[in-house]
Amino acid sequence: MADESRVKERVLNVTRPGIKPKEVIDFYKTWAKEYDQDHFGGANYTGPWKVAEAVAASLGNERNARVLDVAAGTGFLGVELSKLGFTNVDALDASQEMLDVAKTKNVYKNFIKDFLGPNRLNIKDDTYDVVTGSGLFSNGHVKSDCLDELIRVVKPGGLVCLALREVLLRSSEDCKALEPRMAALQSDGCWEQIKRDVFSGYVIGFDGVVYLFKVL
Repeated sequence: MADESRVKERVLNVTRPGIKPKEVIDFYKTWAKEYDQDHFGGANYTGPWKVAEAVAASLGNERNARVLDVAAGTGFLGVELSKLGFTNVDALDASQEMLDVAKTKNVYKNFIKDFLGPNRLNIKDDTYDVVTGSGLFSNGHVKSDCLDELIRVVKPGGLVCLALREVLLRSSEDCKALEPRMAALQSDGCWEQIKRDVFSGYVIGFDGVVYLFKVL
């Protein structure tokens, strides 16, 4: 069982204000082997389950959808999707060490090592039916400048489902632009928001928020 105070310290450290992306990558490089133990034993991390449930509910009985799990980490969300019957899921993450752990879960088909941002991913337009992500937005992590790229790789009519700590929308300089950018993309006719739900118990006692968008 992971020590809750140690886990909280690690979570808050890797998402602290001012942390640089390189520091984040280096942190996950050393944390990868204990990441699962910490999140199952001390962090009580429900974000991946919430995202998987939202996608499953929206798709009904459709389980052959091609899914890209971004910032997949060690594969928490992939495992939740697998439990719900999804079998065509790829993982994308900037940390090779985290992806190496994810490979042991046997829930992903392909693994893509890349940092999600404004850069163009090595993925063709309209490749996926669904993009999922939990915990990707935070200080030094993924920013709102990735949203256009997520839309690009999803087929028209496909889904984008994302979750994060709700407090970061107000407290993180890297996350304050997230909802305005989401709204701008909707105004531009790129996607339509289907849901925005705030829920308790996202991670280490923080509330979470889950978004579901339909790409137009």
